[in-house]
Amino acid sequence: MDTDNLLLKAEGAVAEQLGAPAVDGPRVSAPRPTEQDTVVVLDFGSQTSQLIVRRVRELGVYCELLPYDTPIGEIEQLKPAAFILSGGPASVYEPGAPQLPPYVLGSGVPVLGICYGMQLLTRAFGGRVEPAAQREYGPANLHRVTDSPLLDGFEGDFPVWMSHGDRVADLPEGFEALAASPNAPTAAMGKGSVLGIQFHPEVAHTPRGAEILSNFLFGVAGLRPTWSTLSFIETAIEQVRSAVGDGRVLCGLSGGVDSAVAAALVHRAVGDRLTCLFVDNGLLRRGEAEQVVETFGRHMKMNLVAVDAQERFLAALEGVADPEEKRKRIGNTFIRVFEEGAARLGRFDFLAQGTVYPDVIESASPERPAAQRIKTHHNVGGLPADLRFKLVEPLRYLFKDEVRQVGLELGLPEEIVWRHPFPGPGLAVRLLGPVSRERLDTLRAADAIMQEELQRADLMRDTWQAFTVLLPVRSVGVMGDNRTYADAVAIRAVTSVDGMTADWAKLPYEVLGRMSSRIVNEVAGVNRVVYDITSKPPATIEWE
Repeated sequence: MDTDNLLLKAEGAVAEQLGAPAVDGPRVSAPRPTEQDTVVVLDFGSQTSQLIVRRVRELGVYCELLPYDTPIGEIEQLKPAAFILSGGPASVYEPGAPQLPPYVLGSGVPVLGICYGMQLLTRAFGGRVEPAAQREYGPANLHRVTDSPLLDGFEGDFPVWMSHGDRVADLPEGFEALAASPNAPTAAMGKGSVLGIQFHPEVAHTPRGAEILSNFLFGVAGLRPTWSTLSFIETAIEQVRSAVGDGRVLCGLSGGVDSAVAAALVHRAVGDRLTCLFVDNGLLRRGEAEQVVETFGRHMKMNLVAVDAQERFLAALEGVADPEEKRKRIGNTFIRVFEEGAARLGRFDFLAQGTVYPDVIESASPERPAAQRIKTHHNVGGLPADLRFKLVEPLRYLFKDEVRQVGLELGLPEEIVWRHPFPGPGLAVRLLGPVSRERLDTLRAADAIMQEELQRADLMRDTWQAFTVLLPVRSVGVMGDNRTYADAVAIRAVTSVDGMTADWAKLPYEVLGRMSSRIVNEVAGVNRVVYDITSKPPATIEWE
């Protein structure tokens, strides 16, 4: 058993297949490499599967995550030059446990099994896996047993992160142990280009994990490090242009970095056949609507149509407190507004969205039905079944830091590229409980103060995301000589690389003090401010 589901909260997912024929629904258009070495990570349920993809891409090799039961036809489309088998929560000897697809070993390409993946290889080649006498979860020291290209450059003991309850009891014929730990005599094994490791090189807790993956990719598999944001842009433009043809594209522009980069990329591909539709849904931060119109309409010279739909969204959200229901109603309303806008502007065949990989991962879309949904993203799980557009999602395979790199390559202003992420449902999911205009105004005022103080302290680039949350509780306070019974506001600030994991930001006390003092003094109806110091996992970054 591989218990690495304890490592992270959000599970990985794989993007939909580019060019797959639409069946009672839209086709997704997203860039895939054509002439690059590709690694396929087969997902057996690990909570860190998506991190394997990230680490491989960081080393300059294109990589995708696919479910372990993906049909061979879809695998062949990618022409994988190597496979990596992820961990997973099952035990390989249990009835019904996920098994190794025959095409993996039949392909003849190099294979690296991680944790459960190593145990699968052991069984496939006739070895034996059994429950370990002692479950191994956390840091461990390994020592190299014999020479191997996988461990090239490793001498003596080295630290790794373990997360398993089973172990390899008997090596398959022809395999040899490459490394061992006190609790796992076979912590790494190999036979030619088929290798297995019991530990997790993809997590930060394995300090030299990237070095081990690099040894596999380049020393064992002989791949080429040709993946980059520049190569992505070239491929994306070519494939979006091919998918759209002579059609017209409507882009849902929120003003955030994801939709901004998606719009710039699609504009590069189809030019004036792109029209950006900005919807003021009444759920934006203070001054945001005006900023979007100024930046994209006047500065970037894009065809931009702004629609004031505040009343419509507020009506759709009236009395709704459940966060999932909020997201679905907002997503549905967005699409209807887009359709009506398109009808007024002429015929549009495609809808461009700034969907990114974490959106798909956390929504656990149908691409990975076994994944647990953490929360529905309005542009993934909130789309109506009768959507008449075909979707163009050029960033669907990218993590947030990759999106920023693409934005810089495309020449977008830094104030857009480095803007903090803002959820599609906007302030509706930062206002806990039912949404009302009055409570939105309260939240906007508090958030504006927090943003001002963060900028004043020059901490915007030091934080991944920072915002305020209006809580559905009231508390007693004292202002002057009078008792108050008013709202509480939470400040949330985190540091992260890609949004998949995050730590709370250690903001200076004096900055937090100024934020708190100003909020309770300047925002009517608020008498208490708290600071959220929870990491992700176990929490998500947003409260809803």
